[in-house]
Amino acid sequence: MGIDPNNPIVKLCAEGIGAEMAGRRDEAAKLYQDAWEAKTNDCEGCIAAHYVARLQPTPQAALLWNSEALRLAESADGAGLREFLPSLYLNLGKSHEDLGNFAAAEKFYRLAGNEAAVLPPGEYAETVKRGIHRGLARVTNASGEEAAARQA
Repeated sequence: MGIDPNNPIVKLCAEGIGAEMAGRRDEAAKLYQDAWEAKTNDCEGCIAAHYVARLQPTPQAALLWNSEALRLAESADGAGLREFLPSLYLNLGKSHEDLGNFAAAEKFYRLAGNEAAVLPPGEYAETVKRGIHRGLARVTNASGEEAAARQA
């Protein structure tokens, strides 16, 4: 990816992931928030917002942060975020799905699928692609159930 692992914002988010994976959610949330407050450009803001979204207390708040991450990615100039887009779209799909917005969720899952072609082979790419596949399966199933319920 075009993201510098030595960037201070990236380092804060990486520390946050470590804390989150160790079950220290409050510590992780603080690290993500610290990254957000320390951002100096749209690229850093995108990365920080992406992680802040992970620990939001409501689906609406997660959608707001995921939308902000995408907005910043789109406005970042030459920041090397192209390989980050599939994950951003995937998370927006999940946010919409959690809110019952299945058409919007499907749109973002499909965008994630289209962008996933840029990902280099590896565990990260496979994780994102599995998430896309599962998300599309869930919203397709949910949309079908909704349609059946309306016709009944």
